[in-house]
Amino acid sequence: MPSPIPRSKVEKYQTWNAESVFAAPHAFDSAIEDILQSLPGVKKFQGRLGESADIFLEAMKILDTLDRQASKIRVYANLSNAVDANDAQGAAMNGKAMSALAQAGAAIAFVEPEVLSIGETKLKEWVASDPRMKLYEHFFNDLFRKKAHVRSAEVEELFGMLRDPFGAVRMTAAAVANADFKFKPAKDSKGKKLELTQSSKNSLMHSPDRKARRTAWENYNDKYLEFKNTLAGNLAASIKQNVFNMKARRFNSSLEATLFNGNVPVEMFHNLLAIFQKNLPMWHKYWRIRRKALGVKVLHPYDVWAPLTTKKHNVPFETAVNWICDGLAPMGDEYISVMRKGCLEDRWVDWAPNAGKREGAFSTRVPSDTHPFIMMSYTDDIGSMSTLSHELGHSIHAWYASRAQPMMYYLYPSIIAETASNFNQAMTRAHLLESRKDKYFQIALLEEAMGNFHRYFFIMPTLARFELETHQRAEKGGALTADYMNNLMADLFSEGFGGEMNLDRERVGITWGTFTTHLYIDYYSFQYAIGISAANAIAKRILDGTPGAAQDHINFLKAGSSMPPMDVFKTAGIDMTSTKPIEDAFAALEKYIDRLGDLTG
Repeated sequence: MPSPIPRSKVEKYQTWNAESVFAAPHAFDSAIEDILQSLPGVKKFQGRLGESADIFLEAMKILDTLDRQASKIRVYANLSNAVDANDAQGAAMNGKAMSALAQAGAAIAFVEPEVLSIGETKLKEWVASDPRMKLYEHFFNDLFRKKAHVRSAEVEELFGMLRDPFGAVRMTAAAVANADFKFKPAKDSKGKKLELTQSSKNSLMHSPDRKARRTAWENYNDKYLEFKNTLAGNLAASIKQNVFNMKARRFNSSLEATLFNGNVPVEMFHNLLAIFQKNLPMWHKYWRIRRKALGVKVLHPYDVWAPLTTKKHNVPFETAVNWICDGLAPMGDEYISVMRKGCLEDRWVDWAPNAGKREGAFSTRVPSDTHPFIMMSYTDDIGSMSTLSHELGHSIHAWYASRAQPMMYYLYPSIIAETASNFNQAMTRAHLLESRKDKYFQIALLEEAMGNFHRYFFIMPTLARFELETHQRAEKGGALTADYMNNLMADLFSEGFGGEMNLDRERVGITWGTFTTHLYIDYYSFQYAIGISAANAIAKRILDGTPGAAQDHINFLKAGSSMPPMDVFKTAGIDMTSTKPIEDAFAALEKYIDRLGDLTG
């Protein structure tokens, strides 16, 4: 495979439309300055929110403007840094943004304690007597739900001030992995050196050349092992921050603290892990099928992504956009036209696999006066098409929510976040499985499905188990060393492999170190599995022809955080307080496994 090109050589149409957010970097600097200068205007409302509904609404208008500008600088700085970790200007912008957002967080920290001090009775009177106050009813209800865990204005201000230094560990993890790490090249079976970077690693792991996969996987993990103590100290600091927040906000566990904040039942977490563990034999069956299909005596972790046929399927970027839009046709003209225009005209997607681009892919959430953005490395194959479909699901979610909701509700809760993305993939996959009957293309599509389920229904629940164990250990005052983390991770994967795959304990054990984003957002990993479960349930309703199902999903996308998350799921016609969607998703996974077994003999 060719080496990643320098960022300076990337064509403009392959880059994100930065100028639609800020015309130039100096405009970003001006926006930072505007935010900092506006903070005294925010603070002048401290102690006055309860004077009248008019004063409260005036303050909320200023906070809305602040939130809108803060959202833009966050996106601009993050994307600038993500597309080229070697860009010093991008790194500096990220630092400026983090500092400004921390100061803004501290400045507005008085709001929630002060609203609580107004009292439910007075606020309900305002809502009943002033139609303008109806918008804030859900905000009030949710705030009083959290009342016992909101501290005084002074303490809340300290929490806001901690945002910047606490965020440093996540930034450090990303900087080390994406900017500082230089990986030893992989080698193919002919001895040719293959450049290994964060943006090329995924393609190497999908190579049909087993030596290329093995050396890429080994060299990649070996670099993380080389810095295991640094990475462990960094992750331990993040976990201890979560424990600090748990104690400071008077919760019994960090799991309870995180899920309570998002209004997610703790039982959902434990139910998922129980169902996952019950279904591990399904994964063991898949490993056996994959080993036989590859014709190898022993399956290794680097074989998980190996293509099961030698037939290549070239999928250029524009072709992928067309296939995705065809698959999502049941969602209606607006849904399709917004996605197509975003990809092919408005430059939502930064898709060139250039040197310095960070690992993986993500979509941003921005206010309605701009549009979402996607960062990924597109490599003209079915896997890249699947990733694009996934991120476009996030983006269309952000597009609908930001246009249907005010700023205070446009950011949908994290438990919701992975539903729209996996829905897009499920719909695209179903369309292509139905419309393209070539055996080898079907195998490639099923491999895409298994790759997706492997990440969401194997890797993420395993990471969730790791998170639970490490947080519980930290809550009891136990040490979180690199060796402890490695052994725990290796044990969890050993259970998942079930003796069907070789366990390289050191290299498998460092898996936690390679997740420099997910594990720094506490208890986020399990929510991926919830998302794929909900997505398959919604897609099934639409594919089965359930009346109004497509509009139900659009209503779900529009809801943002304007109601409790379990109620948002209900707008899509599904009940996520039940275990049925999770169990049904595992049943769908088993059908994919069996079908793949049939096609590969």
